Formats: sequence, C-alpha cells, structure tokens
Amino acid sequence: MARILILSTAADVLGDTGNPTGVWYEELASPYYAFLDAGHDVTLVTLGGQPVPIDPNSDVTGDDAPASVTRFRADAAATALLKAPGRLEDEDVTAYDALYIPGGHGAMFDLAESALAAKAIGAAWDSGKVVASVCHGPAAFKNVVDANGVSIVKGRKVTAFTNSEEDAVGLTEAVPFLLETMLRELGATFEGVADWQPYAISDGRLVTGQNPASSEGAAQKVLALL
Repeated sequence: MARILILSTAADVLGDTGNPTGVWYEELASPYYAFLDAGHDVTLVTLGGQPVPIDPNSDVTGDDAPASVTRFRADAAATALLKAPGRLEDEDVTAYDALYIPGGHGAMFDLAESALAAKAIGAAWDSGKVVASVCHGPAAFKNVVDANGVSIVKGRKVTAFTNSEEDAVGLTEAVPFLLETMLRELGATFEGVADWQPYAISDGRLVTGQNPASSEGAAQKVLALL
C-alpha cells in the first residue's frame, strides 16, 4: 500500500471576474477512486485546511456526470473531506509516495502563487516521489524548483490545459497567465492533442494530463509508477 497526498485548490473565485471556481470535480474524483480502489491510502489537503470548492461547471448530474463524480457525491466519507480537508502545513510530503494535484481554474489563483505549495512540491520531487497533476493543476509548478534551483518541468515532457482549450471556454482574458505558455517559458517540452481529447504523459516521475478527460489516464500512470 502506498500513501498518496492530493493537494487541491481552495480558491473559489475566478480572479477579478467574481465568478465562482474551484477544483474540477472529475479531476478530483476519478484519481481519488483510482487510488483507493487500487488499495492505497489517500489524504486530501489544501492550503490552511480551507474547504475544497467544486467548480459549479463541473458539478454535473444525471447521464452527463462522470461515474466517479456520481460516486463521490454519494460517498459521505468523501464529501466530508471537501468540508474539512487536512492542512498542507501539517504534512511531511516526503512521507508520501506520490503527490497529485487536480485542476480547476482555482489552482491558478492559490497554488500557483503559494511559496508553501512550491516548497512542498519541490520537497516531494527532491525526495524521489511521483509528482502528478492534471489540467490547470500544473499551474502549481510555476515556482517549483529542485534542490539545484532548476524548474522541475525544465527539459521534461508535460501537458496541461492548452491555450486552445482556454480560448474555447472563453477565459483567456480571465486567467492570470496561460498555462501552456507558462510551461513552455519554464523550459518544458509541451505536448497537447485536440481540444477535450484525453491525453496523459509521464516523463520519469512527473505525470501530467491535459484536461478533465485525462484524469483517469493520469491516475493510471501514477499507479504504474508506484
């Protein structure tokens, strides 16, 4: 059994727009159950232990809902974690085998700018752990460097929510930076496929997924590395 730490955004407002945001439900739920069903121990944390907001655009029901979201919504233990996650400040990330960061636009506003999050991700990386993220989650890599002061994405193949996808959802002007552009500027070899198609890649211990549909694929790559 491995120990996996999920670090979620707690930001619930999309910058200056005033519109609600948060974590993208499928990007939290699908890996959460992939890890649990594989027999691993999963811990959910945020900065300061703030509640996990669900992006309302991802809180779908009925036939349109991903199976993992329907399962999560009906799981009292899981939904309780949203209200009272752990505090990243209280965790020793090096005691975990993997660190996974789901997306949702919220990550661009808190995790991307948090020195604490950057330090924790860097510590996980330097101690040989699997580091994984999906969609907007790689925004958290913005200021993460290894023990030598080099960005952990430099020279590595990564994917994330593409500039084309950001444009398609009409939020290019609302976000503080474009994720694909930022990762390229950090020296990553950025790879992407057509909008909304599943795509997950691993480069060594670094696993990334392009969009919500890539959540399950990214989770399986984490499990393969573990």
